Parts: sequence; C-alpha cells; structure tokens
Amino acid sequence: MTPRPKMDQELIAINDKVTEMTEEIEQAIVDSLRAIKEKDMDLARAIIDNDEKIDDMDDEINEMCYLFLATQQPLAGDLRYCISIMKMVTDLERIGDHCEDLAKYAIRMENEEYYKELIDLPRMAEMAAGMVKNAIRAFLERDLKLARKVWKADEEVDELFRDVYEEQIGIAATDSKNARLSIMFAFVAAHLERIADYATNICEETVFSLEGAYAME
Repeated sequence: MTPRPKMDQELIAINDKVTEMTEEIEQAIVDSLRAIKEKDMDLARAIIDNDEKIDDMDDEINEMCYLFLATQQPLAGDLRYCISIMKMVTDLERIGDHCEDLAKYAIRMENEEYYKELIDLPRMAEMAAGMVKNAIRAFLERDLKLARKVWKADEEVDELFRDVYEEQIGIAATDSKNARLSIMFAFVAAHLERIADYATNICEETVFSLEGAYAME
C-alpha cells in the first residue's frame, strides 16, 4: 500500500479541530440550561459571546477540508469522510445558534418567578449534549454501532419533549399568571429537541461516510 503520511496528518488535524468544536458545543448546551435554571446572567452572556468562536471554528474546519480536497484529491472513503465532516460542522454551528437562543431566553427570564423546579429541561439538555458528544465520537471512531445507538436515543428525547411541551402549553391555557413563562419553557424544550435532531443528522453522516448510504436501520 502506498504511504500516505501527509493525507493522514491532515485528517488527524481536522479530526482534532472537530473534537475541539464538539467540546465547546457540548458545554454550551449544558451551560445554557444551567443559566436558565440558576438565572446566571454572566453565564448566559458568556454563551452568547462564545457563539462567535464557534462560528470561527466552523469556518476554520471548512477551510481545512477544502484544502484537503484540493491538495490530496482523496478517493472513495476519504472523499465521503471529508464531505461528511463539512456537513457535520454545519450542524454543530447550528446547535451553537440554538445555545445562543437558549442563553437569550435565560436573560428574558431573569426577573420571572419560576412556578416549579426545573428538572426535565436540564435533563433534556444533558441527554442532547450526550447525543452530540457520542454522535461525533461515533463518526471519528467510525463506530456504526454507536451511531445507530445515538440515533435511536432520539426517541427518548422526543418523548420527553412531548411531555414537557404538553405540560407547558396546558399551563399556558389555564394559568394566565404563568402563561408567558410556560410558553418560554415550551420554546426552550423545542430548541433542545432540535439539538437532538442535529445529533441524529451527524449519525446519518457517519453511516454515509462508511457505507455510502444514509440507511440507519
């Protein structure tokens, strides 16, 4: 087999940057709900400010991929792998946008009196963050079994989302005092559900990069 040290070094550098971006995203998901739960405005503003860093990482990874495609002219598996990375970091960047929106909700809720302890929303955040982390891990480690496990885990997030959403909409319909806050909680849940969906997109890219198809079952 022909040696390919240059190509492998570039792929490793790309993977390292994707891992770094994933860690930023994972922390932002959990922190955004902590900011809401604890009414931590400093943390909320830090998440908003950090979104620019996440955007820059997206641009940097795409530039690295374009350079790899132009200079290494990869074939088959390496080509699919690089294309999948560019799609994945777009999903990560969009997750970062959702985290920024969640932080903005934290600021809007600063002076609200919560009518119940927040348990399900932070749980959803932890589940979504775990899905993102494991989806990227499955991709980088080329682990189809883990990718399909993460993809399947979205059902649990969807079920919890439906429970939270229905509860909050019910409160909005029957409790005028807390209607505004409950609607915001419902939107927070919707953002978290969408984040989990992006994790499933990443899992589909893992399957595509390895098998050339998007079949998850």
